Amino acid sequence: MGTNRIAFQGDLGAYSHEACQQARPDMEAMSCGTFEEVIDAVKSGAADLAMLPIENTTYGRVADIHRLLPESGLHIIDEAFVRVRICLMAVPGVALDDVKSVRAHLVLLPQSAAFLKTHGIAGISAADSAGAARELAEAGSTDQGVLASDLAAETYGLNVLATDIEDHGHNTTRFVIMSREPDLSRRSHGKMMTTFVFEVRNIPAALYKAMGGFATNGVNMTKLESYMVDGSFTATRFYADIDGHPDDRNVALALDELSYFTNHVKIVGVYPSAQDR
Repeated sequence: MGTNRIAFQGDLGAYSHEACQQARPDMEAMSCGTFEEVIDAVKSGAADLAMLPIENTTYGRVADIHRLLPESGLHIIDEAFVRVRICLMAVPGVALDDVKSVRAHLVLLPQSAAFLKTHGIAGISAADSAGAARELAEAGSTDQGVLASDLAAETYGLNVLATDIEDHGHNTTRFVIMSREPDLSRRSHGKMMTTFVFEVRNIPAALYKAMGGFATNGVNMTKLESYMVDGSFTATRFYADIDGHPDDRNVALALDELSYFTNHVKIVGVYPSAQDR
């Protein structure tokens, strides 16, 4: 019997919470303190799915996530893209001119630099924007605001004083949805993605040779990143996303060729390509 819960990292009102609402509106969003707790919630059966951020168009990949996903024992079954819309909020009755400082996660402050400078507002770093919204609602400060999602304002009873205040309108976070069981079926609108990790053998030009099969078989690789394992500077493990399904002939041939030049290949997930991609 499932729980109908989807776990995410952060306080209620976080952008990951927003991703849960958009992608799985019929499920109950479950707040967790860390990415590890999100994964454990699914593995233990406390939640059915995990919503985990992979990368952001402004500040790149999410720290530690490439290390956690392959070892999690979970499988990617879907992806989701959330446009990060930054709102300035305060307790009811406070006007924009009253706000002297705002608290927000460190990554949101530089993205709103122009707006904050125009209004003479100081930015103060917080561990979590949704958590800062909760703390502001509890403290009731009348000269302080928070930068967070409109969902955070709604969750904690704050008033939104300005919306979409980010300097650039392209700030988007990509999430993956993970499950205890893989789903290898072709679904949604038919265009599929495959995510896998591999470790190249210690031979000259190993990565070049490993990638050759994708080029010769016409497989589009949308992501390839190396990451360190066990604190070693020899970055021989790679995380990759490709267009296609493992059963597609060209993908199967490319993965077969990859196996000749690697110590191991592990498929982390097969899932529909998001419409927003």
